[in-house]
Amino acid sequence: MPRFRTQVPVDVTVMRSGVPDKVPGRSVNVGERGIAAMLAGELQPGETVSVELTLSPSAEPLRTSATVKYHDKLRCGFEFVAISAEQRVGIRDWAKEVKAETEVGAVPHARVNRVVIKHLPANQGSIGGGGFSGRPKKKSSLIGWIVVVVVAAFLAGVFWWRWNRGWEELESGIKGSEAASTARVQVQTEAMQKLLVHRVDPIYPAEATRENLQGIIALDIVVGPDGSVVSTRALNGPDILARAAMDALRWWKFEPYRVNGEPVTVETTMAVEFKR
Repeated sequence: MPRFRTQVPVDVTVMRSGVPDKVPGRSVNVGERGIAAMLAGELQPGETVSVELTLSPSAEPLRTSATVKYHDKLRCGFEFVAISAEQRVGIRDWAKEVKAETEVGAVPHARVNRVVIKHLPANQGSIGGGGFSGRPKKKSSLIGWIVVVVVAAFLAGVFWWRWNRGWEELESGIKGSEAASTARVQVQTEAMQKLLVHRVDPIYPAEATRENLQGIIALDIVVGPDGSVVSTRALNGPDILARAAMDALRWWKFEPYRVNGEPVTVETTMAVEFKR
């Protein structure tokens, strides 16, 4: 499968000792089978995580489960394990729409034929009397080596520049997320439940009913100073149930949470149960 270059924010959530641990980062490339990203934390190969990213502002966020295949310094590789056919089509449509560049080393439908040229000894005149001279030309060989060295140095410089730029963008994204988080107040679930004034129950998706999907979906939500839910993020569960839970929580309403008498933006965790 081809991998397409893209740099968008990525949120990776891993469950450790039953506690969700969110690791922010930025994508390097994405394809139908997986994604590579630079993360601000360490993961272990073999861990199962939840991945969320938005390829286009006009598209729905891509949320799916994945397995960590490798981790080298800041770069991680993930293989999708629960991606739907609709999400695969969404990736292909996005790549066509933006004419995404294919990642080097992952060019689809291309075959490279290796050609080996052997130089004949200088005292061997020709092959089969055909007049082909096997005498090597030292000057041409030297020029060839110079070209190889120059190209290798150029590629190394490009790689270093891209890696350094990606790291700077990652650091700026981390600092921005840290600054945003300091403006919010972390509130316990029980305290926010007492301030809930309007609740909308999620609609049980028909597809989930057919597949007999059920369980509890945990979500991180941000509540604005006016008590409205401004953002939601599912932490676990099947994608179809997570979407239904997020759609419902967007309509919840709370009394404003106040600090020193002033309403503030808060972050808390809520849970929605799907049970037949």
